[in-house]
Amino acid sequence: MADRKKDPLTNFHFYVDIESVFAGTFREVSGLTTENPVIEYWHAGPKGDTRYLKMPGRLKVNDITMKTGTIDDTLSLHKWRKEIEAGNVDKNRKNGTIWMFNQANEPVAKWDFTDAWPIKISGPSLNAGANETAVEEVTIAVETLVRGL
Repeated sequence: MADRKKDPLTNFHFYVDIESVFAGTFREVSGLTTENPVIEYWHAGPKGDTRYLKMPGRLKVNDITMKTGTIDDTLSLHKWRKEIEAGNVDKNRKNGTIWMFNQANEPVAKWDFTDAWPIKISGPSLNAGANETAVEEVTIAVETLVRGL
């Protein structure tokens, strides 16, 4: 009988730290993805036979989207976005880390990103008849994304 593997990590226990901008919890983080598009290459072999080759294209690091409840701390995300809107991109690129914890509050995974800047920020949907938490969404462009731990 094969050894039992470890239980998969739970995805609800995480923390986000964006250098000097925001450190705290988000309710959802998505887009932790890197990929290479496939380049399909057909060529003729030495005897005229057709050969097929797949090669990795340029590396693409996806944008990261984070959602959080509207609180006083989220004002710092809006201020960061305003700096980008004003054209101050170079001095407002930030590094950060997304930490994932197990049930014992021990770090078990992390994703480090570099040179991030907010490309989009959305305020909450407002509805006087709803009984929901106000949620804001920020999407950041990142240049590198590395999984650690």
